Amino acid sequence: MPPRLRCAAPRGLGSVIKPPRVPSPSTVLPLPSIAAVGAATRTYATAAPASRVSSFNVPADYVPPTKPPSARPSDTRKSQLLRTYTALLRSTPLILIFQHNNLTAVEWAAVRRELRIALNGVSTPGTGSAEIAETTQLQVIRTRIFDVALKIVEFHDPSKVAPTTASTLSGEKIQVVYNHDLSPAAYDAVKAATKGDAPLPNSTAYAQLSPLLVGPMAILTLPAVSPTHLAAALSVLCPSPPAFPPPSKKKSPGYHEPIAQSGLQKLMLVGGRIEGKVFDLEGVKWVGGIEGGLDSLRAQLVYMLQSAGLGLTSALEGASKSLWLTMESRRSVLEEEQNGGKEGEKKESS
Repeated sequence: MPPRLRCAAPRGLGSVIKPPRVPSPSTVLPLPSIAAVGAATRTYATAAPASRVSSFNVPADYVPPTKPPSARPSDTRKSQLLRTYTALLRSTPLILIFQHNNLTAVEWAAVRRELRIALNGVSTPGTGSAEIAETTQLQVIRTRIFDVALKIVEFHDPSKVAPTTASTLSGEKIQVVYNHDLSPAAYDAVKAATKGDAPLPNSTAYAQLSPLLVGPMAILTLPAVSPTHLAAALSVLCPSPPAFPPPSKKKSPGYHEPIAQSGLQKLMLVGGRIEGKVFDLEGVKWVGGIEGGLDSLRAQLVYMLQSAGLGLTSALEGASKSLWLTMESRRSVLEEEQNGGKEGEKKESS
């Protein structure tokens, strides 16, 4: 057994554990008198003079750079969703619009799975097929907020907003342009374009898409205009053989499962927005049916321009050649007449 060591710690703990002793009446100390208390020196915290405090006043018209003036509350979910839709419409060249009949979460998962499988199976060299397949999204949208986002993208031009005068923290006046999607300028532009009972011109994309935005909606966004990827998406979401046949059961057995088929039957393609232009169902199928993709379409356009140029050149050359032949034949006739007249004069003189 190891030897026991003496430690001063238990002694100190004893004073903590034991209750304090109450002094007996005989040992109570007398209270100090009022005069003694008043005579004691006291110190109080005193405020510094007002002249020593540096005065700093924020200008009345100061606007924080991180929170510009907005026509709507910028910190609400609807405002942030509106900004998301406007950014999506400006940056996405190909958007397909679907109506859906309240798909369940399991059905959405099955539809997205089959769409991802079909897009991953596309192999187009030089177009970044893997990146297009990864960034393609099928998402449900809020119809009314998406309608407002279409109005802002169509009728609000940020480059035409006039600058306003604002103050910095130091009081300096600077010129600032508030042209974001929640700004009063965007709100006024939309109100000015849609006010009154007069219908909007059919040339605008909003006038063509607004009748389609009815009920629950979903959109398919592709980061590039790739007819091959569009054809793969149409073969899954909107099959129409023989142009866009559905995948076979051997190639994609999950496509023919009851859950996937139930979800696909609740989707209906109503139109699309491609490069800022509105296409109906037939127009979307035409874009998806371009053989060889955009490269083939560009080659056809170059061939048409070259053939038109060759035809114009041959027509101009033919007119000039016919004129030259006419003039040459006339010159030869005149020369023969002159030569014949000179020979006749020689014979008469001889």
